[in-house]
Amino acid sequence: MLNTFKSFASAGIALFIATLLVICDLYFDDIGITWFAILWILLFSAILIMLGQFIHAEKEIHNYSFQLSANKERLANEIKHRLWAEKTTAEAKIKSQIVDENIPVLLAYFNIDQRCKYHNRIFRKWFGLKADQIDGKLLEEFADEDFSSSIKRHFNTILSGKTIHEERVLKSIKGFPYIFTEQYVPHMDSKGNTIGFYTLHTPCAQDKKRTSVRKNDQTEKSTTEISNKKTEQHADKNPKRAEISAERIIQAIKSGEFYLYCQKIIPLDSASLSPAQYEILIRMAEEENNLMPPGSFLPLVDQLKLMPQLDRWVANYVVKWLSTNAKEFKSIFSLNVARDTLCDKTFIEFIQDKIQKSKIPANLLCFEIEETDAQANLIDAMLFTEKIRELGCLITLCGFSQDTQSVDLLKKIKIDFLKIDGIIVCNMIYEHDDLIQVKNIKQIAHQFNIRTIAELVENEETISRLRDIGIHYAQGLGIEKPCPLNNLITVKQKTVATTPLTRNK
Repeated sequence: MLNTFKSFASAGIALFIATLLVICDLYFDDIGITWFAILWILLFSAILIMLGQFIHAEKEIHNYSFQLSANKERLANEIKHRLWAEKTTAEAKIKSQIVDENIPVLLAYFNIDQRCKYHNRIFRKWFGLKADQIDGKLLEEFADEDFSSSIKRHFNTILSGKTIHEERVLKSIKGFPYIFTEQYVPHMDSKGNTIGFYTLHTPCAQDKKRTSVRKNDQTEKSTTEISNKKTEQHADKNPKRAEISAERIIQAIKSGEFYLYCQKIIPLDSASLSPAQYEILIRMAEEENNLMPPGSFLPLVDQLKLMPQLDRWVANYVVKWLSTNAKEFKSIFSLNVARDTLCDKTFIEFIQDKIQKSKIPANLLCFEIEETDAQANLIDAMLFTEKIRELGCLITLCGFSQDTQSVDLLKKIKIDFLKIDGIIVCNMIYEHDDLIQVKNIKQIAHQFNIRTIAELVENEETISRLRDIGIHYAQGLGIEKPCPLNNLITVKQKTVATTPLTRNK
């Protein structure tokens, strides 16, 4: 209370003295001038004290305001850093989950009671089970003796903190034998105690010989010898594969030593009048009449900056093929455009010249651009899409994953189709977050009046979900496997009046 009334004391005293002076002046004329002078001095003193207190209070308020502003700014920065940290953590979690869910390794985590606490998609597919049939379950409750025997045999060694490496043959649920490299990695706490362990099963190959060895009850040593022999044979073949050099790539482009395949993209709405589409895929000719998949040679082509030449070869081949078959085969053919081709100003002139000479409808050609390439070369992507669409061709943006940059990209370039990232599509029937993301992408595409394509569709359940969401097109092994482009007319004639989904059922 003293602190509360202390600030008002000088004001009260000044008011009291002023009142006293008024009373003395009105009613006490006989008071000497000395007392009046004393009262006036006291009044001015009280006023001066009040002024000093006011200045001091203003100074304190200013200091407190400065401290409050500093604290507010510091708090805002802390909130900003926290949000950034949460966003970074969430992005890292998503990236980690994408890696875990799609690497070709059976990955799982078990506690010391051998209860499964984490597993990736490949692990689930190996057993043919859903997530809730594995989560929290004992290893012996969902895994057969063949799979769990090695873990049980090495369990004590794992608990001691040692990492186990070995190789053996395991059979899938369909009965196919695979050679697996197995790793059991202990997980320790801060005190060095093992609290769980990770299991990594990496499939090396499918091997019939090693299965026959197991059926004949051969020893583990024999199995290892066969494995080593296969490894040596594989190593002997590697130098031939390593001979794929820059000269070989250049010669292949000049000689046209490539084969074009195509994979069908169908409309999910059975009542839709939209034409089917085909994505053009490329294979490179290899010795002994074998074909190399794109992952074996395209990285080298990209490294050598030869992708524009290869894209021209593909476009020229497809245009010639369409000039012969366009009348009876009115489908849209999608051609992938590499990053360097996107920046090649003469490529558009090349396409224009080919379309004019072949006299094919320009809307039969659709050019696919990777989202990452478009973002990295935004000006070139805007120019490319504008000029290509002026020719009458179509544009597909593939690898779309619905982040802020992706949505901003749709505002800057005009496209006809939006191809949803296949990783999201693969996981949507297993992960609720991916399902929500597909729905969000559909809503975004609807706002921009863009048709959507789901890639890497593998099964009927995914097709049904996509149809319910309203996705326009679907592509993947669950729709149709890639086939040679030159066989397309023959395949169509043999399958008249048969829908793609019916053929795959």
